[in-house]
Amino acid sequence: MESKAFIVEGGHKLSGEITPQGAKNEALQILCAVLLTEEKVTIHNIPNIIDVMKLIEILGDLGVKVNKLDEGSYEFTADAVDIHYLESDEFAQKAAKLRGSIMVLGPLLARFGFAKVPKPGGDKIGRRRLDTHFLGFTKLGASFNYDDRSSFYSIDAKNLEGKYILLDEPSVTGTANVIMAAVMAKGKTTIYNAACEPYIKQLCRMLNRMGANIQGAGSNLLEIEGVERLGGTTHTMLPDMIEIGSFIGLAAMTGSELTIKDCRIDELGQIPGVFQKLGIQMEFRGDDIYIPAQENYKMERFIDGSILNIADGPWPMFTPDLLSIVLVASIKAKGTVMIHQKMFESRLFFVDKLIDMGAQIILSDPHRATVIGSNNERPLRGISMTSPDIRAGVALLIAALSAEGKSTIYNIEQIDRGYQFIDERLRALGAKIERV
Repeated sequence: MESKAFIVEGGHKLSGEITPQGAKNEALQILCAVLLTEEKVTIHNIPNIIDVMKLIEILGDLGVKVNKLDEGSYEFTADAVDIHYLESDEFAQKAAKLRGSIMVLGPLLARFGFAKVPKPGGDKIGRRRLDTHFLGFTKLGASFNYDDRSSFYSIDAKNLEGKYILLDEPSVTGTANVIMAAVMAKGKTTIYNAACEPYIKQLCRMLNRMGANIQGAGSNLLEIEGVERLGGTTHTMLPDMIEIGSFIGLAAMTGSELTIKDCRIDELGQIPGVFQKLGIQMEFRGDDIYIPAQENYKMERFIDGSILNIADGPWPMFTPDLLSIVLVASIKAKGTVMIHQKMFESRLFFVDKLIDMGAQIILSDPHRATVIGSNNERPLRGISMTSPDIRAGVALLIAALSAEGKSTIYNIEQIDRGYQFIDERLRALGAKIERV
């Protein structure tokens, strides 16, 4: 298949309002939670992006009745799930292409006592272990098998029982999967070192409305009393915090005045503060973030005068998905910053494209890059480049929109996996971007 590309003419100021899509990383677990009940579940603010639409398709193939109400709103009724579909070649092909397919395991185990998935794909950003999911399931009493020949993980669990589980890492998807497996297990499950992300809070709120009994959501210690069954509910997804951060970086790099609407600022954690450390000004107006046009912005230093260091970590630390955006936004600032990507190796390898565009960046190793900001004195120049993963793709798109001249970005399927209609939405702000 021929790769699509964006052709971007940089150097234009943008202006206006933009509303973030629903959160991709919330969608994958919330959608799988519909498998926990035979009653109708209505979900609003679902983003129209490839990964999410593929997951909805897999749910439909499994026998879930899917009814689209309007853009972003769907009803799901899982009263006739065909568990045998998991054995089909079609499921093997579709699920292997979608990392989010791993999230069907927990709910299917809880309701049917059996589940299997092929080894999933997804972004190439270094190793991403799945051990946390399976260690959690086996603690609850499931037996786990991996078949080398077919690359299938299969799990049997006729009688899940509540246990004390210390997760080996605070994985968001791992925590979500174990929560969904535990809500109907016999007795009490305690999950320690649980992920604290807003997405986990959202899942717990939804499950509690369905009749689950989960305490401690948003902390690293969850207590779950198993219940007999769950019912239907209506759920509205959070706005995508990664889009919100991307738009803050976009406004700064292009010197634009932008208003980001309906941000759920109370759920953004450190995100606004980290961009403010780069010197980017913003005002909170109700639930909107207003960013004034800034020709120049100056990075802070630490109190002792040492150089700014921005690192990622599990929530409530700064999300790794925005580190590439912070890196790009610091190119134009005054000052120097060390970007330390602790959680994934090889996520910083896209900086070679930024160096080709004229950025002053030293890549120390796969985890650390030092950016020497230009104070807007040397604009980037447009080049031809390829997007390696979803987040780097948008970081390169932001760099291209701020650069002088034309850029071509290939492999934009990667960007489409995470951002809905991004070219149309940016054109509405005045960006010169076309899809070819």
